[in-house]
Amino acid sequence: MDKTVRLKNLKTELDRKEEERLSPFACLSRNALRKADEEMILAGHRQNFSLDADRILHSLAYSRYIDKTQVFYLIKNDHITHRVLHVQLVSKVSRTIGRLLGLNEDLIEAIALGHDIGHPPFGHDGERFLSELCRASGIGCFFHNIQGVRFLEQIERKGRGWNLTLQVLDGILCHNGEVHSRILSPDRGKTFERMDREMHDQENDPMRDIPPMTLEGCVVRMADTISYVGRDIEDAIRLGLITREDIPDHCRQVMGDTNGTIVYTLVEDLVSCSLGKDHVSFSEEVSQALARLKAFNRERIYMDLRVKKQTPKIKLMFQLLFEKYLRDLETGNHDSDIDKEFLAGMSPDYRNHTSKAAVVRDFIAGMTDEYFLTQCHKHLIPQWISTSL
Repeated sequence: MDKTVRLKNLKTELDRKEEERLSPFACLSRNALRKADEEMILAGHRQNFSLDADRILHSLAYSRYIDKTQVFYLIKNDHITHRVLHVQLVSKVSRTIGRLLGLNEDLIEAIALGHDIGHPPFGHDGERFLSELCRASGIGCFFHNIQGVRFLEQIERKGRGWNLTLQVLDGILCHNGEVHSRILSPDRGKTFERMDREMHDQENDPMRDIPPMTLEGCVVRMADTISYVGRDIEDAIRLGLITREDIPDHCRQVMGDTNGTIVYTLVEDLVSCSLGKDHVSFSEEVSQALARLKAFNRERIYMDLRVKKQTPKIKLMFQLLFEKYLRDLETGNHDSDIDKEFLAGMSPDYRNHTSKAAVVRDFIAGMTDEYFLTQCHKHLIPQWISTSL
């Protein structure tokens, strides 16, 4: 028996063991759906969702996590959470929950690694500024979850995309950890066509909430909240915005007052309330305490004026850069960075089916904080002119 056959048989055996050991509510790797078949996948030894996790890990968009803000931007402190760490925390927490519930950890890992890949520079403020510019340009609202699917499906690999499974892309689309849910059930039976409709509908209806199609996607969405709510408190304490004693008494009594105790309590409660069920849920007491803690974070951390001092400047820079790139595309300026560093080598399909405003959206959304500021310095700040004119 040659090596190829042995490896193929190994994957078949792994798929069979999944069915034996995983929960009846888990999504099996052999049930993965792709838009296009690939001979390498069909004949190879890797299971579908494990392969998707590898593809996301090796994407250019994933490499840019390293310099994308989580909450606090323009602050020089090596111990403040950046998006790359948040993504790793979500992956760890969600895989722990998934293991205890008997779910597919490969699918969970792929969704978790890719869930924030569409975030623009400067966190949720940057998302809000870019959304306002997109709406004004007639291309709908901007959402980082939709942009994540867009990057992986339509922009990566110069417009060819990664041909990821529907289950992974759906989990990325539906990961909204800002929405508070005590109980979250999967909406099974989705198709690629339905996912496209859901993306279009959300761009035109910002309040629309889309549940994931798998229980694994539901776990990642819950883990997103679990991973940031206590961590943001620790960062805020480190920066002197709040003290530990400021945490509401009820939240401290139910969940503790450190990130470690908060994460442990939330994971333990979620698992105990979800075992053997086709949904994930918190207990009523913990859910209420979590909702109160999220409201506390929003009021005392995210909206603190000391955090927002630079926000008007960042908003103006988003506007000016957006207008500059759009003008470059409309006038055919091939020396522009958007042409040389983004559109160069892009597939004809992307070029022919993407409006100019959408190209600008995609370029800015992919920037790291540092690259964004470098572009602002290059294009918006007057430069010294040589005396030998």
